Amino acid sequence: MTDLLHVERFATPTGRMILATDADERLRVADWEDHGDRMQLLLQRQYRGSVPAQHALAAPSAARRAYERYFDGERGALDGIRTATGGTAFQRRVWTALRLIRAGATTSYGALAARIDRPAAVRAVGLANGANPIAIAVPCHRVIGANGALTGYGGGLARKQWLLRHEGVVP
Repeated sequence: MTDLLHVERFATPTGRMILATDADERLRVADWEDHGDRMQLLLQRQYRGSVPAQHALAAPSAARRAYERYFDGERGALDGIRTATGGTAFQRRVWTALRLIRAGATTSYGALAARIDRPAAVRAVGLANGANPIAIAVPCHRVIGANGALTGYGGGLARKQWLLRHEGVVP
């Protein structure tokens, strides 16, 4: 893993966000500034306790520009962002499957478990979803309850609802 993360903060309609990219411009973490403690915890898990040094990025990264386009209404702007995460093989499998859920669509935990050929692992899929270090670009907000109800979201249910509405889903 890299030993330096480039960090940038910027305003969005859902609150200030923090992005961290590595030297290869891969997005490593994205979260809201008011969830900075959660972000640091996810980084510690991702880097097995030793979080790389972080410094502010002077010019906007490709990831930040994509997030800004997303918030400006370009729903697919985040599809091409390059990401890199730690986590277990199972978590990375779930996170990869999340990226296949296109803006404007949702799925349930059970359907996501079935998609990765682990239909009995619904609870584990939910835990992996909750450990996702890259908000929005790895769209864990698109996972809802089997009955169509909004379920937990690390950024808060109000943000989840806003994001889904922004993408054309009316929960």
